[in-house]
Amino acid sequence: MANFQDSFLSGANIDFIEGLYARYLEDPASVDASWREIFERNDGAGRPIFSTKLLEVPAAAVAPGKGNGKAAGAAQAPAAAPAAAAPVAAQSTAQAQALELQSKVDQALFAFRLRGHLRADLDPLNRPRPALAHVADVSMVDDGHFSPKEREQEVETHNVFPQQKVKLDELLARLHRTYTGSVGVEFMQILDSERRRWLMQRMEHSENRTAFSVEDQRHILTKLSYAEGFENFLHTKYVGAKRFSLDGGEALIPMLDAIAEVGSGLGLKEVVIGMAHRGRLNVLTNILGKQPGQIFSEFDGPKDPRAYLGRGDVKYHMGFSSDHTTRQGKNVHLSLAFNPSHLEAVNPVVEGRVRAKQERFGDTERVGVMPLLIHGDAAFMGQGVVAETLNLSGLKGYTTGGTLHVVINNQVGFTTDPHDSRSSIYATAIAQMLDIPVFHVNGDDPEACVHVARLAAEYRQTFHSDVVIDLICYRRYGHNEGDDPSFTQPAMYDIIRKHPTVRTRYAKALADANRISAEDSEAIKQRCLSEFDAALTRARQESEFKEPSALEGLWKAYQGGSVKNAPQVSTAVDKAKLRDALQRLCTVPEGFHVHRDVERTVIKKRLGMLDSEELQWSEGESLAYATLLSEGHPVRLSGQDCERGTFSHRHAVLHDVQTGAKYTPLQQFSTGRASFQVVNSALSEMGVLGFEYGYSLDVPDGLTLWEAQFGDFANGAQIIIDQFIAAAESKWRRLSGITLLLPHSYEGQGPEHSSARLERFLDLSAEDNIQVCYPTTPAQIFHLLRRQVVRPVRKPLVIMSPKSLLRRPEATSKVDELATGGFQEVILDSVAPAGVTRLLLCSGKVYYDLVKARNERKDDSIAIVRVEQLYPFPADELANLVAKLPRLAEVYWVQEEPRNAGAWHFMFPRLHDLVSSRSQQPVKLGYIGRAEAASPATGFPKTHEIEQQLIIEEAIFRGTKNGR
Repeated sequence: MANFQDSFLSGANIDFIEGLYARYLEDPASVDASWREIFERNDGAGRPIFSTKLLEVPAAAVAPGKGNGKAAGAAQAPAAAPAAAAPVAAQSTAQAQALELQSKVDQALFAFRLRGHLRADLDPLNRPRPALAHVADVSMVDDGHFSPKEREQEVETHNVFPQQKVKLDELLARLHRTYTGSVGVEFMQILDSERRRWLMQRMEHSENRTAFSVEDQRHILTKLSYAEGFENFLHTKYVGAKRFSLDGGEALIPMLDAIAEVGSGLGLKEVVIGMAHRGRLNVLTNILGKQPGQIFSEFDGPKDPRAYLGRGDVKYHMGFSSDHTTRQGKNVHLSLAFNPSHLEAVNPVVEGRVRAKQERFGDTERVGVMPLLIHGDAAFMGQGVVAETLNLSGLKGYTTGGTLHVVINNQVGFTTDPHDSRSSIYATAIAQMLDIPVFHVNGDDPEACVHVARLAAEYRQTFHSDVVIDLICYRRYGHNEGDDPSFTQPAMYDIIRKHPTVRTRYAKALADANRISAEDSEAIKQRCLSEFDAALTRARQESEFKEPSALEGLWKAYQGGSVKNAPQVSTAVDKAKLRDALQRLCTVPEGFHVHRDVERTVIKKRLGMLDSEELQWSEGESLAYATLLSEGHPVRLSGQDCERGTFSHRHAVLHDVQTGAKYTPLQQFSTGRASFQVVNSALSEMGVLGFEYGYSLDVPDGLTLWEAQFGDFANGAQIIIDQFIAAAESKWRRLSGITLLLPHSYEGQGPEHSSARLERFLDLSAEDNIQVCYPTTPAQIFHLLRRQVVRPVRKPLVIMSPKSLLRRPEATSKVDELATGGFQEVILDSVAPAGVTRLLLCSGKVYYDLVKARNERKDDSIAIVRVEQLYPFPADELANLVAKLPRLAEVYWVQEEPRNAGAWHFMFPRLHDLVSSRSQQPVKLGYIGRAEAASPATGFPKTHEIEQQLIIEEAIFRGTKNGR
């Protein structure tokens, strides 16, 4: 039995055999006798050997064979079927020949489906495709594979045609039109046979074309005319201005229109779009409906340039949103995300936004909101965040029900040829990491492009899966309009200069087919140009320049700008509510078997805290989440290992040691839409932080957190931090309350596990754009996290979170500290101000080391102050504190980090201003910490201990010998 099964029940042949078996069950006479004999076999007890159970065998490799010129594995299966049926020996010579031909046909049919895309007519520039001698079975799709006599024979169609048998010549013609025309499809690698059969039926029964009506064709032509007319208008009116035109890829416009149209009929209500600069202005005006005059005014710039000193962004980075009405009268809300020039960085941001919208709308099927990502060919293969984002697609905590990807394939990346920028045949090869189809389509065939767009939209809405369209086109001009591409691609651009535009070719084809006359096509073109000309005239008479809309909809209740203008709010929580929450946090369901160490270090510890009312960091953090949830604010925390916590401190998810069941105590505080999510992320920084940033953009009323495994690893997401988190308010007027938890402190763990690069965040700090805090007690983290949500100001919050302080005995807080007060930006320890001559300013863990040494010395002349909020800089609080120290003679900034890192370079000018403003005796300002270093920390624990001791001794016992 195993040999029977292995002979042909493998790989993509399952589709072929399932189809035959279904026909057999309906009508045994409808299948060939050799197959009927197989289906009728039984095991001797009357039970059929062949059943659908056999079809559940995992798909085998479908790679081509080596050396024998035939497909290996699954590709040989159809040939094996007649061999398996060989016992039916009483067949005539004619029947045997027919079976042999059918076997050959079956192999060719499989080859068309598997390799047809390699013979498809995809390049609008009509250049020869690379030789593919190493792909053995690709020759089966060529015309010479069958003799003229064979082509006249009738053969089984296997559902390619409605009728059971047709002449081989007819079958091959349909297969060529389906798989080797303007559309090539990679889909046979998909493991799910239902999806493969769905695609086969849609493509083969239609020959991979849509029979468009004249009105449909007129609509496509009109969209192309507006796309081409817009680019031509800008090219003549704004000569040499950068616009990153869509010339050569204009088919994108009717494709996007078709995606919205088809999607709206399948439940789609909103699309969030992410794309780079290529074609962005065209999409803005011809898909999202941004007024052309507004874009023209952006080329001219604002009336008063001084009003935008240091802020704003270039026009091809700007976002926009609108309601798009389809031809069927249905509305689809379109949002184009703001993005920087860093290619593909916007991808995870879009995914996060979509996930948040789906949750807000209750879109559990994920059909109402869809992400649409438009890529460049070189960037899709070259940028690592593409793979990171693709990997998120199937993860429970990040899935959005499938993304529709469109690659604008210019066949060149800036000045780099494809063979220098990727190792694969296609620019979309990275997408093969997912079990999804990839459609390659010739950008000079608009109807094929629209057909593929419609099919892809239907596939996404049906299977809730990613799908990729590779729009193979060209770039008529250089990377930007001031660039000469003939410097580096002279042969390619010699072809392009002579090549008619997409619209010109399509208009001629319609006229030749007597569908739309040349006069009608020209009238459409002139109407487009007339509208653009009128829009420019209006914009020149009265500028239509507008800032991006902001603080609308969900954001009406929130504000950005200066933090000083923020209303003061209470973050304290009633003590009885805190005790009740703590009690619930240490309660597990009956019969739930907690790990004994977790029971001791989490459950029993928290029970003990009900008596002592002394909390550690984990409880301060958890109580912040619990109380926010109880007040109706959703909380989402994600990051590597964040369920347990890198340092085994959080245990937000408990695991039953006997059953493996999970229990999340904080979920019992969820109220209405305010749910608690804690998600162990993929081993990715840029993709995951980008996702969480995007998520925060659509959940202004919640707390969205990302935790790095170690703070050092945040540099893997530096683009998201620099281009989005730090600059979005200044560039795009976009607010976010994203919170970063970055474990940071010097404890002898080496160069990569010590520093969250505090200095980088402080370098990014300006105009109250972000908050940088370094809390040192459970009460402080409690009030800080609550302030982030309760206060109506929305600014990204960067927290230098602790490691050893998680359990340090001195770093505890009483429940009363959570029930009163709030977050303290500056904390002065308890010394008599009148006797203080030396002031040590610091942040983080080093405070506890300094206090211990100072207390051992019993020196009341030294005051130690924690600066818990580094930015916005608490200048007033520190000035008031210094004013209370009449004998002050020395001020030192003390840090664990090297001198060229940490907060010193940020603090020095501010502290200098602070001490210089004193009218009393002069005050010396100095630095105490590690010397400048190229590496953040030593790799040797004993060396670390020596360095740490020298810092404490210099601060407490000797003062400083260093100037600034």
